[in-house]
Amino acid sequence: MQQKPQIGIMGAGSIGCYLGAKLLSGNVPTRLIGRASLGQELTTQGLTVSLLDGSKLSIPPAKVDFETQPEHLADCDVVLLTVKSTDTESACLSLQPVLKQGTVVVSFQNGVRNAARISQLLPQAQVIAGMVPFNVVKTGVGSFHNGTSGSLIIGQSPYAARVVTPFHLAQLAIDIHPDIQGVLWGKLIFNLNNAINALAGVPLREELSDKRYRRIVAAAMREALRMMKAAQIKPLRLGKMIPWLAPSILSLPDFLFFKVAAGMVKIDPQARSSMWEDLEKRRRTEIDYLNGEIVRLGQAHNMPTPVNSTIVALLRQAEEAQQGSPGLSAEALWQQIQQKS
Repeated sequence: MQQKPQIGIMGAGSIGCYLGAKLLSGNVPTRLIGRASLGQELTTQGLTVSLLDGSKLSIPPAKVDFETQPEHLADCDVVLLTVKSTDTESACLSLQPVLKQGTVVVSFQNGVRNAARISQLLPQAQVIAGMVPFNVVKTGVGSFHNGTSGSLIIGQSPYAARVVTPFHLAQLAIDIHPDIQGVLWGKLIFNLNNAINALAGVPLREELSDKRYRRIVAAAMREALRMMKAAQIKPLRLGKMIPWLAPSILSLPDFLFFKVAAGMVKIDPQARSSMWEDLEKRRRTEIDYLNGEIVRLGQAHNMPTPVNSTIVALLRQAEEAQQGSPGLSAEALWQQIQQKS
């Protein structure tokens, strides 16, 4: 008989499986909810996560507690919501009749609005906004790779200890921040590159090693910072990653950029954005919750957003084409942006 789960993961994709593997390796009773096809992989082949430092975590099939229906989270004290922002509402509607009063629900999702929406849809839950700074992609059957560095952050809450304690047992670095919305807006600045990387179709390190791509990322960030200033939104730094300095750092000559960036974040050669993975798997992306958020700010303040509007339009075209990444060169992408400016 399986042990009662302490933590449930709703939406066991790349991030959910990474967190699940870490928690299970720390002997924290954890149940994953996800697609039947993934469950078949994990319960027959096990769950393997390769880490940035070259090490691996391997969870044998017998230790993987995987289900496909949300009712199996009824006994959990904490539920981590790791579905795409596009699926927040449907996930919460399926959890409404399931979760007990006082269940802590942590949104480990991209975007800035998920926690507020979850609170509306799950009134019985204690909702905490969270931020995942690192990148995880699926690399094979039951296998995932963590390709960038960073510590998890959750918002300040009387219930934060229910999350932090088991995470520390599992050696998952996690911090509590008093202004999680500022943190999420800060992360959004850096997440604007997700779409650019997806359109380019190359690994993150290769993309950021090319000053021509960096020029586009910097332009998207500068535009976003202008919109946030107009909306009186203050994005906060993520450790050494400082949103308001990022465009200038990206604009440095290659030799200086490499030196400065190396001290900010670690990226291995395999790392790619989750949006690239979505295009490759013909799934709907989170473009509306990332670059689209900047476009909405511009519309609300009657300010043009040619860079992010172009990126949103190109991503939607790629979604509709259902052919994976379009593999746009930096020159082709920049030319399209210039036509809108």
